[in-house]
Amino acid sequence: MFRLTIATLLAAQAVLATDADSSTTTPIKHVVVIFGENISFDHYFGTYPRAANPSGEPAFTAATNTPWVNSLTPMLLTHNPNSTQPFRLDRSMELTCDNDNHYSDEQNAYHNGLLDKFPENTAAAGTGCTPALSMGYYDGNTVTALWNYAQHYSLSDNFFDTEFGTTVMGHLNLVSGQTHTTSVTTIKGKVANGSVIANVEAGVDDCVTTANGTPVTMTGMNVGDLLNAKGVSWGWFYGDFPQSANSQPLPFASCGSAYNSHYDPFQYYQSTSNQHHLPPISISAIGTSADQANHQYALTDFWNAVNTGNFPAVVFLKATSSETGHPANSTPLMEQAFLVNTINAIMKLPEWDTTAILLTYDDSDGWYDHVMPPIVSQSNDPANDTLAGPAGMCGTPAPGAYLDRCGYGTRLPLLVISPYAKQNYVSHALTDTSSILRFIEDNWDLGQIGDQSFDALAGSILDSFDFTSAPRTRPVLLDPTSGQVTNAKK
Repeated sequence: MFRLTIATLLAAQAVLATDADSSTTTPIKHVVVIFGENISFDHYFGTYPRAANPSGEPAFTAATNTPWVNSLTPMLLTHNPNSTQPFRLDRSMELTCDNDNHYSDEQNAYHNGLLDKFPENTAAAGTGCTPALSMGYYDGNTVTALWNYAQHYSLSDNFFDTEFGTTVMGHLNLVSGQTHTTSVTTIKGKVANGSVIANVEAGVDDCVTTANGTPVTMTGMNVGDLLNAKGVSWGWFYGDFPQSANSQPLPFASCGSAYNSHYDPFQYYQSTSNQHHLPPISISAIGTSADQANHQYALTDFWNAVNTGNFPAVVFLKATSSETGHPANSTPLMEQAFLVNTINAIMKLPEWDTTAILLTYDDSDGWYDHVMPPIVSQSNDPANDTLAGPAGMCGTPAPGAYLDRCGYGTRLPLLVISPYAKQNYVSHALTDTSSILRFIEDNWDLGQIGDQSFDALAGSILDSFDFTSAPRTRPVLLDPTSGQVTNAKK
């Protein structure tokens, strides 16, 4: 007599997930989103592809056919409208203070499109901080790996934060294109007119207390809901995500100080939260809807899964706090080591030939960028919208539009690293954080979030790919310390 066991059910689930995962509109069967912290485009790519190349720092020399990039011109470097001129940070200055990236303060820095008030509004102000720090930038002698990825794959110079503002807003827009559908309509300085405008704690998480304010639950949909509906495997893998040692809820005392709910946006939704921080029931279950972890994992779970042949179709990777690139908590060199080690390892997997790595950041940290974003989402909340003055000015919203979502925000780096990525290519297509969401939706034919989600407006990142040619078979591997290419042959 046939007995339907849990193992049988999991095996069936895995077969169904594999079948669903293989049905894509492009040759990409695996998307890996690496979501870093707090970097504007000019902060990392402001002088790309021209590096200073001083003695003692890893050298960078661009290929002769490197295309034009909308970067800092000689005029903007020496006759900048800000009160402090942009200045180069070298490798010895890898650890910096944390700037100000609050919703209104970033709008103030853009000063009605003049982009001339960054030192006064977003620069770090703590004791010992470099004056006018927000005007500082690194070049290819420090963020060498990122510049080399741009040389060999695709870089966007027209990719924007979906809104002005902070970490939680960037993460929510990545997974839902939506910061409005909250369980509370007002928390002073944090939620206004039902929209998140500052960092708030996740509302469906045993590792969150009210000590940092009222936790917030998002009531709308996210991409995890869409992926689950289609049976597509996926997971958010976070380096500081604490797990219980068994199938019992994790005691709060075991959550630890490293965990930050801001870094796991799915914990804000009842449908996709691993509220009790349960571990996966098995390596084969990782990424499937049959798993008790509900798609929220530690980063080690990702490697356990892919190294045994279980590579979820959609993967979000979040480094530990010390490796995200976040100023004050991390450095570009610590971030580089994480990125290179991670990307090298993914490139060596058998699934690499059908994988796309999308590398970007949650917000700008208030770092200067010289490009005025197009304001596609207008808001006129007099308490918070200050782009065109102190009286609630970020354009005139359409009737019924959700307020306090002024955007696009600051320009951010986006790298597309894939065997199908165009080589040494710069995309000028207008895109934003929710364009990554839109790519996932379209690639697996998931439909869209709706309810004024930014995914409906999002430009396509397909310009960074070439699906008409055979994929490049040889990956480009880098050194995690220097960021330089270790296998120069193509």
